[in-house]
Amino acid sequence: QAIAEAMAHLGAPYVWGATGPDSFDCSGLTLTAYRAAGIALPRTAEQQYFSGPQVALGDLAPGDLLFWGYDPNDPATIHHVALYVGKGLMIAAPHTGDVVKVEPVYLDGFVGAVRPSVGM
Repeated sequence: QAIAEAMAHLGAPYVWGATGPDSFDCSGLTLTAYRAAGIALPRTAEQQYFSGPQVALGDLAPGDLLFWGYDPNDPATIHHVALYVGKGLMIAAPHTGDVVKVEPVYLDGFVGAVRPSVGM
């Protein structure tokens, strides 16, 4: 459900601080996607990093959240989140001037992945 909701917003413009329905920032998109799946996430990417158990890169499953930071060893520097859709792809609201889109997962600045769950 979370992936389907995120995909429904492909092409929506990135707007810092936006949570939809017509524009999103990165964590606004993941918050909206998971809300449709009945899971409440915190508002910011850094807070969302703590919304479920950590997942190893080799164990990613569709729906996992992916996080990037200025220092890959420090979750306090997280500045971006995206939703893994499988086959090395993610859906993201990348940055100002861009739109919600599917793109390859990249590892530059990658902090880790989380599998959100009910009750976290």
